[in-house]
Amino acid sequence: MTSSTLPVAIIGAGPVGLAAAVQVQQRGMTPIVLEAGPSAGHNISSWGHVRVFSPWKYNVDAAARELLESTGWTMPDPEHFPTGQEIVEQYLVPLSEHPDLASMIRYDSRVIAVSRMNRDKMKDAGREQSPFLLRVRASDGAESTVTASAVIDTSGTVDTPNPLGTGGIPAVGESQAADRIVYGVPDLLNQERRRYAGKRVLVVGSGDSAFNALLDLIKLKEEDPSTQILWAVRKSAGNISFGGGENDALPERGALGQKVQRIVATGQVTLYSGFLLTELERTEHGVIARSEDQEIPEVDEIIGVTGYRPNLEMLREVRLSLDPAVESPVELAPLIDPNIHSCGTVRPHGAIELTQPEPNFYIAGMKSYGRAPTFLMLTGYEQVRSIAAALAGDWESARDVHLELPETGVCTAGSPGLKLEPAGVAVGSSGCCGGSC
Repeated sequence: MTSSTLPVAIIGAGPVGLAAAVQVQQRGMTPIVLEAGPSAGHNISSWGHVRVFSPWKYNVDAAARELLESTGWTMPDPEHFPTGQEIVEQYLVPLSEHPDLASMIRYDSRVIAVSRMNRDKMKDAGREQSPFLLRVRASDGAESTVTASAVIDTSGTVDTPNPLGTGGIPAVGESQAADRIVYGVPDLLNQERRRYAGKRVLVVGSGDSAFNALLDLIKLKEEDPSTQILWAVRKSAGNISFGGGENDALPERGALGQKVQRIVATGQVTLYSGFLLTELERTEHGVIARSEDQEIPEVDEIIGVTGYRPNLEMLREVRLSLDPAVESPVELAPLIDPNIHSCGTVRPHGAIELTQPEPNFYIAGMKSYGRAPTFLMLTGYEQVRSIAAALAGDWESARDVHLELPETGVCTAGSPGLKLEPAGVAVGSSGCCGGSC
């Protein structure tokens, strides 16, 4: 067995993972897609009720569209703003069921470790010629091994939310209150209605996901006036960003921010600004949240929308070069730093910027952005096109990266847990701009 005869392992069957499979296959290589969930786009389904800022025309990979249309698939209305579930049902599921891909996707296959066959991280001799080894675990605990010539990790970040505590670590007592906390945007008006209606609910976070949760809670309060809504943000009241309003580059996002700003002004939401959460105390009747100088009275439920971070534990035996702050590939970090960039100002990039010390290993999609919330789904599609070209030895094409964007950039509305910047940073994943990638 030689490495060159093995498939390219792709971790995750989200939008970027499936686009990677299409690109790899078009280059004459064989993909094997390992998806932790029971179906394609499983992470997106966790926020399927959320509508994205970007219309369909910015959410579908060009190569995947061409493949689908060859079997009669029709592109949804390009100007329609889909929900996460619409992306799954109308795009990802049909793509995953395409005859060219269906047999190459393994569901209920969570990758728990990646390494080189018979070589831990310290071993140099013959490393590059040794196949990759991926340890895979099913939901029943059964484990198996997949060998591959290359690995593209598009597993996203939705499975690893940031904790509620300030400083990037869990608040004291956060684990003890876990049954009262949901990270991300729950389906407040449908599946989770009974959990939140008539309850005291605290939303922690100041991004677009928080906005969506707050607006859904207001609708819930209209139906059940006993519902109490509290909102804790780290910023001072005067520094909370509600987007660009009518002048926002993305009208849907601007409208979302304006709605939240209006409801806060009416007093329907109790705002705790400058709140740096350090402790959660579980009591007989709920949970008390504390900062160093403030205390939020007992609440029944907490919705945490404080962002996500990449799962790097599965990659401990892979030689990585990651930025110490952003946790993205080093060459990519200055291009996506959220202190400087929005998703509309990140320039195109591909295999060159994503190359790791471990040959033929790439992190792509939302996970490649580490902790930065500036990811755009179209960027992920171009990433994997470039990576597939590099794996095929076509470095001219790998270096020739392009990104067809509207003048002001494209982002999503209300995908879980990512910070909204005035310039336009809002992500799904998903996830990512339009999905969990």
